[in-house]
Amino acid sequence: MTYLAPRQGLFAIILLVSFCLQTLLLVISTDQQLSNSRAQKGEQMVAQLIDEARLSLENKDRVSLSVIANRYTSEQDVTRILIKDNNGDILVPVGNAPMQQGDTINQIATKGDAVIGSVALTLKDISKGEIIAMQLPFVIGSMVLHLLLWLTYSYIARPTREQINAISRDVQDLHREQYTQLDQRGYDRERERRQSAPSTATDETNSSQSNEVLNDGDSPVSSTNSQENSSAAHNQPATTRKLDIHSAVNQYVRTQQNQDAALDGDAVGDNGSASIGDNVAAGDTDATSPLNDNHTKDHIGRNPSRLSATRPFDSVSIQIVFHDEFNMLERLAPSQRLPYLALCTQLLNQAVTELLKQPLLLGVSVLNKPSFDESGAYVMLKADNSHAKVALAGVMLAKLYLMLNKIIHNKHIELSRFALPAKAGVSDNAQVEAMTHLLDSVGKKEQILILLPNSGLKQISHHVQVQSVMRPTTVYERECAIFDGGNDAMIQRLADVRNAVLMIDDTEE
Repeated sequence: MTYLAPRQGLFAIILLVSFCLQTLLLVISTDQQLSNSRAQKGEQMVAQLIDEARLSLENKDRVSLSVIANRYTSEQDVTRILIKDNNGDILVPVGNAPMQQGDTINQIATKGDAVIGSVALTLKDISKGEIIAMQLPFVIGSMVLHLLLWLTYSYIARPTREQINAISRDVQDLHREQYTQLDQRGYDRERERRQSAPSTATDETNSSQSNEVLNDGDSPVSSTNSQENSSAAHNQPATTRKLDIHSAVNQYVRTQQNQDAALDGDAVGDNGSASIGDNVAAGDTDATSPLNDNHTKDHIGRNPSRLSATRPFDSVSIQIVFHDEFNMLERLAPSQRLPYLALCTQLLNQAVTELLKQPLLLGVSVLNKPSFDESGAYVMLKADNSHAKVALAGVMLAKLYLMLNKIIHNKHIELSRFALPAKAGVSDNAQVEAMTHLLDSVGKKEQILILLPNSGLKQISHHVQVQSVMRPTTVYERECAIFDGGNDAMIQRLADVRNAVLMIDDTEE
């Protein structure tokens, strides 16, 4: 493939400017030369005219003066001649000066010491078009020369095959470094989360793995395979392991499955489930991958866990976090951060109070008093009876706060104050930790993620529309739904509640 020369258009603009400047300098220099030659010629013509017309001027013979002046106006550069007597009266005006202007040369005619009159000769200006017409061969030659320079540059300056390969290698290295940095950041964040997790979770995981190994004593072949896989995983160099976000999330899912197995040890005691536990302990990714539906469905079928779509629930958790890509909230001074968090807390509490007054959400109550900190806010809603629409209340509260936060964010930006957009997640209590990871991995600005069982999704299906996560890589991403809009009645109801909250805020201020 043939590539063009770099910045070929910019070089063409430079050549065009060079051609225009060269033509302009040519016109200016030619105009100055012609002006000097015409001035000298005009002075000579005036002196000669005075010598010829001295006698006629002394006698004020207008006929003779007119004949003499007409001879000089036949010159191409002369436009007008005025001959005056010693009193300044015009004797002979010859020419068409009102139609053509130019430089005028005045000279007094004398005879001895006496002034007998004066002569004024006007020379016409030379137009720029006439100059360009005079220099047309030079202008065309200069244009052709600049065009040849541009064609020569476009041919000579094309990148060679070696240069193209070098640029391609540099671009690949740059992308590789960027992806490595992103993967390393994701791995570091996941490692910090694991290190900051409660020690009880680690103890439960270790005990569940020990129980699985003990329960597998009847199958020496499976134990041998597990030990071989574990030794192979430990012998593999650390540098060959690919640290990316997907592997970190997969490891988190495996940890959750191990905790489920520890809590339900009787069900895991089955041979099929114990085999899965051995593979998890040995680091077998294929056996415990979230995409391996056969083992996962078998485990869920025997013991409904947090991944079960039919799990019962009577309360929902709403997590609201700031979309802070550059960690601006941590760098903000406390004198500015604390009032901003207090404002967000006030809006959230008022939104909860006003929303639960709606007749549609009768029987739903709030279990905690939410407050914002650097990590966001957490609201728990509970259904007081079987008819309460607690899932719908959670989704409506998340959407209501995002509507309020958008207004506050836009107003703060107009006033050049600090503010952040937000995103929210709605889940049942069994999926709180999974929703936290989903908000961090796939959550976007002004977006609501929903992770509810089938009964919760059926509860909100008549009021909102949802869509699935594009290209899911884990079980949680596959089960997660994204808020995609609501019906007119719900949006109007939320708008009324939003206006009520803002009016309360204005009244208090």
